[in-house]
Amino acid sequence: MALMKATAQDRATRTEEKRARREKRLINPDNIEKLAERYLARMPYKAQGCRFHSFVVYFSNIHRLGWVEATGREKPSAFQDHYPPGPSRKYYRLTEAGIAASDRDWANPQATLYGKE
Repeated sequence: MALMKATAQDRATRTEEKRARREKRLINPDNIEKLAERYLARMPYKAQGCRFHSFVVYFSNIHRLGWVEATGREKPSAFQDHYPPGPSRKYYRLTEAGIAASDRDWANPQATLYGKE
């Protein structure tokens, strides 16, 4: 959500700067806020959250880092009545290493796993 808000704010600022320059007036912060709200409300569906594949890659990285571990608890799952049962749902918990990891490491576990550039 923070990324979406930052993107909307950036677009709104650029738009207001262009309009102010074209109209030969000062930049109005109220216009930027209104535009940012409008852009945020109109953000496309795919930009509104993590896709499944992105989650799988993220979770795989934090699992390899040892930040999560399986609890041993599983629960059967099913998609719908006329489909065969899906794989069991596995439950995980944070490890001490996961709790100790910094916010920066959590934000980009791939860089933590493979080294920062």
